[in-house]
Amino acid sequence: MSDRNDLEYATLGGGCFWCVEAIYQLVEGVESIVSGYAGGSDPSPNYKSVCTGLTGHAEVIRIGFDPKVISFKNILDIFWEAHDPTTRNRQGNDEGPQYRSIILYENATQKEIAEKSREEYGPRFSSPIVTEIVALEKFFPGEGYHQNYFRTNPAQPYCHYVIRPKIEKFLKKHSVG
Repeated sequence: MSDRNDLEYATLGGGCFWCVEAIYQLVEGVESIVSGYAGGSDPSPNYKSVCTGLTGHAEVIRIGFDPKVISFKNILDIFWEAHDPTTRNRQGNDEGPQYRSIILYENATQKEIAEKSREEYGPRFSSPIVTEIVALEKFFPGEGYHQNYFRTNPAQPYCHYVIRPKIEKFLKKHSVG
């Protein structure tokens, strides 16, 4: 992925990266999304190693967004509603540290916005938010077959039974589509 000078970037994990990617593909101002891995210590993670839960990496997406259209705060507003930030190392049936809720900030401003956003959203949930907010040290793009997964595999059972209902809920709430 080549970085456009006019874009800002947000790196987020909220369970399976296919799910998070599919939601953000619907958001105006999001110009690029790359599914990948971050937040761990393995210097060369791949899907097989990350799935063991031993690399420390989470499945994440790196979003390139136009700050003239959508703010980092608005990106986080979607993040809080697109997954359950109160379950540690789990989203639905996807379980393990690779599925944890995580915001990887790229600068002090993003860190501050993320921390304020977590505080703002905390009272909206019946359980405490467990989302990690940590500095992005390095993002590792995932394998090609993980990119744009829902759009290229809509009939795949996981897409049909897990991702599609999340998209429908998002579209209904935002009156998109």
